Amino acid sequence: MKHIYAILIATLILVSCSGDKKNSVESVIEKGNLETIRQKRGELVVEQEALDDKIKLLDEKIKALDTTKHVPLITTFKAKTEVFDHVLELQGNVTTKNLLTITPEYNGILTHVYVKEGQKVSKGQLLAKIDDGGLSQQIAQLKIQADLAKTTFERQKRLWDQKIGSEIQYLQAKSSYESQQEAVNQINKQINKTVVRAPFSGTIDDVITEQGSVVGAGQTQLMRIVNLDDMYIETEVPERYVANVVEGKKVTVELPVLGKTIETKIRQAGDVINPANRTFKAEIEIPNTDKSIKPNLTARLKINDYTNESALLIPQSVISENADGEQYVYVVTDKNANGIGVTTRVIIETGKTQGDNIEVLSGIKNGTEIIKEGARSVRDGQSVEVIEYKETEGND
Repeated sequence: MKHIYAILIATLILVSCSGDKKNSVESVIEKGNLETIRQKRGELVVEQEALDDKIKLLDEKIKALDTTKHVPLITTFKAKTEVFDHVLELQGNVTTKNLLTITPEYNGILTHVYVKEGQKVSKGQLLAKIDDGGLSQQIAQLKIQADLAKTTFERQKRLWDQKIGSEIQYLQAKSSYESQQEAVNQINKQINKTVVRAPFSGTIDDVITEQGSVVGAGQTQLMRIVNLDDMYIETEVPERYVANVVEGKKVTVELPVLGKTIETKIRQAGDVINPANRTFKAEIEIPNTDKSIKPNLTARLKINDYTNESALLIPQSVISENADGEQYVYVVTDKNANGIGVTTRVIIETGKTQGDNIEVLSGIKNGTEIIKEGARSVRDGQSVEVIEYKETEGND
């Protein structure tokens, strides 16, 4: 550019020198003739306008040939539709309905413990025995009395059937037999309470009370039994997701302690909102074939609460907001072979976010070229040069 201006100045000097020295500015001024001075000034103004026009033409040509020095440099990416699985991130605890601390139904001394920690047991298997306090002897006597009452009743019944004897004798025998039988049944129920059996198949996780200890009905913890086959995760979901977090939704479960990631689904979503914290419960099934997952483990959950099969996702960093609260991005249009294009500000409507990306609901379409780096420093309708272009931004 400096060389061009130097040439123009030299041209002016040569033109002025080539004229008659008598018509030079100095000579005209020296003569002191007002009319001549005005005439000379008019000639110089005409020459100046002609030079300005030539300089303008040269500037336009320079601009066309040397655009990289006059336009901002930007990078862009092309928006592309993709499947968008939005997830709700929550925390939950592993649990099971088959985890129970067994307490006795009878007061007495724990005379026998038949199992040890880590032992597998079947449903109904004998686990422990409590001293019955003499109930066994009582039932033996009651059975003798019950057998006698039964024999008496059967004899009276035969006689009554033959119309022999009185009705009162028959009814007394029947009543005596039934009361004796009921007494035996009551003692048997009490004796059955002195026997502790497994409520379900599982593993004895802990034997809490030692043999020989005095135990209280419903109070003393005897042992803990657990079954790791039917495990699930329980979590509390905010009520605003009640329409989207439903049975069958996909869930990604991360167990940090075990370094495991499991793909599963919701098996049950609660129907009641807890008024205290405005949440509802959800149960997520979790396979446990190797028995490595234990109750009360902490789990990270990613629940698929929304899916868009043809979503447009863009980085949140390229979005700006105007004074009216509208969100907008800059796109590049009319790009030529040299990568020079024009910026256009486009108002957009956004949806759900996922990480650093956000879903665009309207304003751009598949294939729109969006400015990434440099989006904060351009203005609407400005020429820009694209120095780096990505087919899609994706989740980078």
